[in-house]
Amino acid sequence: MARYSRTDTHKARMSDDDKLPKAKINSETLGEAAKLFSYLLPYRAKFSGALVALFISSLLGLAFPYITGNLVDGAMSGRATTGSPAKGFSIPSVQGFQMDIDTLALALIGILILQAFFSFFQSLWFSEVGERSLADLRKDTYSRLIILPMTFFAQRRVGELSSRISADLSQIQDTLIGVIPQVLRQFTILVGGVVLITMTSGKLTLVMISTFPMLIVVAILFGKKIRKISRDAQDSLADSGTIVEETLQGITNVKAFANEGYEINRYTSSITAFITIVLKGAKYRAAFVSFIFSALLGAVVLVMWYGSKLVQAGELTVGELTRFILYTTFVGGAMATFAELYSQIQKTLGATQRVRELLKEVPEQVEISPLPVLSMPTRVRGDVAFENVEFSYPSRKELQVLKGVSLAAKAGERIALVGPSGAGKSTLVSMLLRFYEPDGGRLVIDGKDAKTYPLTALRNQMSIVPQDVMLFGGSIGENISYGKPGAGESEIIEAAKKANAHEFIMSFPEGYQTLVGERGIKLSGGQRQRVAIARAILKDPAILILDEATSSLDSESERLVQEALEVLMQGRTSFIIAHRLATVRTADRIAVIKEGIVAESGTHEELIEKENGVYRTLSELQFDLS
Repeated sequence: MARYSRTDTHKARMSDDDKLPKAKINSETLGEAAKLFSYLLPYRAKFSGALVALFISSLLGLAFPYITGNLVDGAMSGRATTGSPAKGFSIPSVQGFQMDIDTLALALIGILILQAFFSFFQSLWFSEVGERSLADLRKDTYSRLIILPMTFFAQRRVGELSSRISADLSQIQDTLIGVIPQVLRQFTILVGGVVLITMTSGKLTLVMISTFPMLIVVAILFGKKIRKISRDAQDSLADSGTIVEETLQGITNVKAFANEGYEINRYTSSITAFITIVLKGAKYRAAFVSFIFSALLGAVVLVMWYGSKLVQAGELTVGELTRFILYTTFVGGAMATFAELYSQIQKTLGATQRVRELLKEVPEQVEISPLPVLSMPTRVRGDVAFENVEFSYPSRKELQVLKGVSLAAKAGERIALVGPSGAGKSTLVSMLLRFYEPDGGRLVIDGKDAKTYPLTALRNQMSIVPQDVMLFGGSIGENISYGKPGAGESEIIEAAKKANAHEFIMSFPEGYQTLVGERGIKLSGGQRQRVAIARAILKDPAILILDEATSSLDSESERLVQEALEVLMQGRTSFIIAHRLATVRTADRIAVIKEGIVAESGTHEELIEKENGVYRTLSELQFDLS
């Protein structure tokens, strides 16, 4: 039997959002890009200066072949010319000829110096404008992302959102700094080159242009094939990246099941598939490069052959032929560059669409401030009531999670929520935090609809201690102060003492400056819980949510955490989610949630006496199994 492969599952569920798409260039995508590129407006003066510098630099580049042609004509015919010998411009003395040659050479050097000067400022200003405007866009994108509602995050994967901040914005950055200047430069060179070769020789221009159709058709055919292979290669590489991400995130399971060899083979197979696709693409690219190289050289040979005949016939000078060939290489190079630039622009428009979609999402009405702000004049008392609340998650509208829940808590009461998994307990406290809004019914706080309170101020008066505590990768002190940014050291220490955390923190050599590692991995489960409790104590909330706060701890850790929780719950309205019924016996009231409704409500003593009651059944099962 073949072993189950997570990569196959990943492929099956992979959506277009996991790739960096190419968008068609049309009025809609260009309109979206124009809105995003409005970030250039604050820096339009330097952007305009960069455009002027680029235009001048390109024109100076076009002057180089022209003067070179005159220089060749002067060398070939013993005179410096501005046209053919038949046009009768001559220098009577050798000394005069030498001076004109020197002048032309000095002119070329001067052009090179001026071109370098303008190229420097063009590159500098484009880079500065690109970096600054992208920094503004990054800040706005992250700021919008962080204030979007939980309904948005419930339907997105973290990897997808991270990609929008990193890959998509990097693609836009590359376009602003590199692609746009290149498009403008190559367009100037292409138009200017075509005009100048036409002025030099109309007949030779027609011969050169006759080679374009075949080159364009072959380039399009090869381009489509190479782009398809490139997309396949990106997908294959993404699969290998997924294997690395999954393996490192689940490294404990990998080692516990001794599956290092299996994971190595899985990754090796993925990389082998990637290499196969890449080498296939390399063959097509090699064939394309060989064809283009041969075709361009063939076109140059054709131009030189026909140009030589025109020179023999006196219709063209050697300098003009040289000038024409140089301009031809300029035009050919510009045309060859446009294919890649077009592909880059398609990618950028695709990235732009994704970023614009994010910026158009409707955010929560939160207050943005470096420190928590309280918009309400007074602290809430903590009276909470769910009145006939109904709710279904947006991604599963057909499945009703809460079916008319009515539950009230007076200020300072401890309400325990118990019941089987999936009954709706966590959903209920999510509604309390206003992560989601009820589909029916309402949430009332201190006698007023929760929607009438400013969202940020309301959440500032609530705190949650979850089962799986997620600490940030900084120090212990920084994690505690997250409950009250800007808190002083004495406040942090006092909160830690109340949470039974001060002793273990001071056992570390660096004390409160000890780094906790990613997600707090350097601390034990009980230590993380006590840091989270200290954070909640520092916040001093009116309403407290404890979500399975002691379910995964050993007896000693549970005792310490429970003592800290007793301190934390004093004087606060507390909602306690628990599967271990022994931890909720002292609650003022226990609400049994089953299949989205409040099946029973009362004290431990009242519920345990109910014949065939849900709470009694759960209690008997737990104690029988213990």
